[in-house]
Amino acid sequence: MFAPKKYPLQETANNMDNCIFCRIVAGRSPSYKVYEDDNFLGILDIYPRVKGHSLVFPKKHYRWVYDVPNFGKYWEAVLKLTKAMRKAMSPSFVTYVTHGLQVPHAHIHVLPRTEGDTSFVPEAKSFPKEEMTEIAEKIYKEVIA
Repeated sequence: MFAPKKYPLQETANNMDNCIFCRIVAGRSPSYKVYEDDNFLGILDIYPRVKGHSLVFPKKHYRWVYDVPNFGKYWEAVLKLTKAMRKAMSPSFVTYVTHGLQVPHAHIHVLPRTEGDTSFVPEAKSFPKEEMTEIAEKIYKEVIA
């Protein structure tokens, strides 16, 4: 019989080894950083739905977005990234998704969208590493400006 996998809600050594976002925070896995403060990290999604598709997550491990104790500060970090994204990429609008089903670590998807892009979740796209690096640098430059 299938039993759903249970994920701990607190950061542990085991979590650090098994959670890709915890490994990124620890510097043990690469990423395209677009945002960082004391509590949160923003990176480009490596399976982007749109150019600039980013993920913002707490540096400490929490399973769900609503588990993050400083929930308001979390969304403020997302807003800072959104403003930087708007300056760097000039999207028509930006959308957010918080389903968190593929990675068991709280994260918010931030998607800069173009005019006429009305699909709820666009099909996955692929961009060369050089372009991902360029996009990340462009957004991060606006975050720290």
